[in-house]
Amino acid sequence: MTQPAVHGPDEHMEDGQGQPGPEHGRGRRSTPWRKAAAITAAGVPLGLLWWVLAPAGLNLLSGDAALRSGSNPETWLPRDLVLAGLFLLAGCIAGALVSGTKDQGPSARDVVIAVVAGALGAVIAWRTGVLCGFWWGPAADASASASTAFSLRSYAVLAIWPAAVALSVFLGGVVTNPRKPASGEPAA
Repeated sequence: MTQPAVHGPDEHMEDGQGQPGPEHGRGRRSTPWRKAAAITAAGVPLGLLWWVLAPAGLNLLSGDAALRSGSNPETWLPRDLVLAGLFLLAGCIAGALVSGTKDQGPSARDVVIAVVAGALGAVIAWRTGVLCGFWWGPAADASASASTAFSLRSYAVLAIWPAAVALSVFLGGVVTNPRKPASGEPAA
């Protein structure tokens, strides 16, 4: 006589108690809030990197001694452009982080949360860089112009990070999920 087969916990359940396993979405994707926290927290090292690389900061990017002083007006535009380039890079990386998988793209909520996190990260990076300039930079007489101190002259630069997040999520969706022709349309 044979014994009936004893089955262990359902393979779709973690512990057999009705808790969904990774196949059902639990543990498979990190929550959008964790991604948003990581994107926002990236503003601190980005601000420090801005101060290290930019003219009137440590100026490691060009190394030109004439550009180390904030009183030189030739440093003001490159200082903003260094931050803009860092924001563009951070936005593309954040957009790739949020853009989902080939089979499942991000929800609109995930994209909005990531764009807001990018905006917060940009403000944090800007304030971190200015704080680094205040702490570790040379004393600057800002009576003639506020730009002599390590600062941001073009506040529009702060919109680059969230815009790059949105654009990279959009382009990631276009590339990974191309539009399929309708039943009556010819394929391209």
